[in-house]
Formats: sequence, C-alpha cells, structure tokens
Amino acid sequence: MLTIGRLAATAGVTVRTVRHYHHLGLLQPERDASGYRRYSAQAAVDLIRIRTLADAGVPLARIDALLHAQPTEFAAALTGIDAELQRKIGQLSEYRRRIAELASGERLVLPPEVVAILNRMRSLGVSERRVRVERDSWILMQALDPHVMPQRIRDKNAGFDDPETTRLYLACDQSVDWDPHDPRLDRLIDDLDAWEIKHERDSSQPGYLKLVSSRISEASPAWQRIVDALAHRAKQRRTAGHDS
Repeated sequence: MLTIGRLAATAGVTVRTVRHYHHLGLLQPERDASGYRRYSAQAAVDLIRIRTLADAGVPLARIDALLHAQPTEFAAALTGIDAELQRKIGQLSEYRRRIAELASGERLVLPPEVVAILNRMRSLGVSERRVRVERDSWILMQALDPHVMPQRIRDKNAGFDDPETTRLYLACDQSVDWDPHDPRLDRLIDDLDAWEIKHERDSSQPGYLKLVSSRISEASPAWQRIVDALAHRAKQRRTAGHDS
C-alpha cells in the first residue's frame, strides 16, 4: 500500500492534485486502522490514467465515466473528445487570424476591397513602409473624398494588372533610400513622366494625397526630388498647352 506522497510521486503529480481528484470522486482511497489514506497499485494505475487523460485535454467531469467504460465505449468517447478538440483548435486559429488582422488596423477602418489591394502589394514585394503610406492615403480618401473610392479601387487593381505600372511602382518603392543625386533617379523620373503622359495624367493631387506625399517626402529626399520633378514637368506641359 502507498501513502499519498508516494502515490503522487509515482504518477508525477502533486499531493494537492491527488486531493483535488479525491474531491471530484475520481479516487476513492482506503483508510488503515489509524485512519490514514492508503493506496493500492490499482489506485496508482488509475491516477496515471487520470493524469494522462487530463493532460490530453479531456474534461475532468468526463474522466470518471471513461475510467469505467467498456473498450468500445472508451474508444467512441475519445473520438468525440478528439473532434471537440479539433473544433476548438480551429476556433482558436480563427481568433489568431482575426487578431493578426486587427493588429494591423487595416480591417478596422478600410473596406475589404482596399485591404485586398494592400495584401496584393505585399505579395508583389512592396515594402511594408510603402504599404503603410498607401493605407494612410486610403484612410484619408475614405474620410475626405469617399465617392471616388470605387473608381480608385478599380484603377489600382488595373494598375497592378499592368506589368509596366507594377515595375514603376516597385522601382519607386526601392528608390526611397537612394541618394537624391543618384543617376538612377533621372531614369526613373523620365519613365514616370512618360507613364503619366501615356495615361494622360498630370502630377497634381487631391489635398489628402498631397498630405501623404509630403509626409513620406520629408523622410525620403529621393522621393521629394521625384515629386518635385514630375510636378515641374507637368506644369511646363500645361504652360506650353496654354501658349499654343
């Protein structure tokens, strides 16, 4: 016969845990003539089974029935418990996914179509810094000029469907840390200007986009040079158009 301390050590649990199982009725020890609890080898086996089931996630309220179940009933009960655990795992995974989405703050304030664009940018290799700038422009657009959102979403997706537009977008993203006198900027400005002419756009921007551009330009002299150069060329074209 075993004392409660020896029993606990045999099963790898604490004495407090053994007493908790007493309280739940999972263990029913015998008492000797002096009134002390004594445990048989079967009690040690039962305790190990209880600990194993509890460690596997089986609710304590179901363990007593499992200990006394027939083999087929035991197997069926474990199958049901496993299915419930799988459901909980799926639920927790979904919670983690939602928390990850909320951590970025995007889904809290932007529609799914815009979040999809931001995720598409990430998949194309756009830096997270540039994605944040894009996100901020969408937030401002939604607040200050919401009626243009649907068309802007269509234009943005169409742009990323076009290899040349995507190439220029990625080039701009990579140029953020270039020296403003880097000769690569000259070629990039020429390419961007040609793109704007081809697509019949000028470099003037709504107020909210100017705000975003000014913020990133302050942190990137290279981008400031791009913005200034494109605005200057667009102004020259407008002036030439008026003179003619």
